[in-house]
Parts: sequence; C-alpha cells; structure tokens
Amino acid sequence: MGLLEFLKPGVVYGEDLLKLFKYAQEKGFAIPSMNCTSSSTINSVLETAREMKAPIAVQFSEGGAAFYAGKGISNAGEAASIMGAIAGAKHVHRSCKGIWGPCGPPYRSLHEEASPLTGRHHRRR
Repeated sequence: MGLLEFLKPGVVYGEDLLKLFKYAQEKGFAIPSMNCTSSSTINSVLETAREMKAPIAVQFSEGGAAFYAGKGISNAGEAASIMGAIAGAKHVHRSCKGIWGPCGPPYRSLHEEASPLTGRHHRRR
C-alpha cells in the first residue's frame, strides 16, 4: 500500500497521523521537518513535498515565527512569535487543503515544542 492510498491531501492529524508514523516506521524512513519563516518558505517546502510525493512537517521556531509576524512587531512576552506561529499554521492549513499533499501538523519549536504523538506542548530545557 502506498502512502497516498490512505492519506488525503491536507494537514494530517489524529488517527491518520498515527497511521503515517507507523507507515514511516515500517518502511524505514523519517518525516523531515522544515523550519519556515515566511509564506515563501512554507510554499517552497510544500511544493517540494508535493513534487517528491512525500510527507513533510512544517516547523516554526520562536525566531522564525516572530520573523513571520514581522520584524517591526515587539516580541515582548513572545507575542510576535505566537502571532507568527498562528499565522503560519493558518497558511499551512489553507495551502495544504486539496492543493499540496499530506502535510504533518505545523508546530512550534525551540522553547516550546508539540509532541507529534500527543499534540501536547512541553517546555524544552
């Protein structure tokens, strides 16, 4: 069974994400995670994943998410990082839906990271 036989285009989550992890483990491949800082980098990552017919995880670091929000926005209290991560995740969701291919869930990294299995966030030390 091929990957696209059981995954629909769009952001993969829940049971489908667990199926994707199991499939990757059985076939012996990793799902790459790319740190994105703009809609252009998101589009490049999604286009490449589509051309390769491969899943991808879109990642937003604290600095990358702040850059996505805009360099003129203060990051006091991580406000710009949060705003940028949300805007980037919305871009990923809208772009993936029916256009690209299977995408892993967008997540924020560095200081706070979402577990790909549980979706819960934890602080990195």
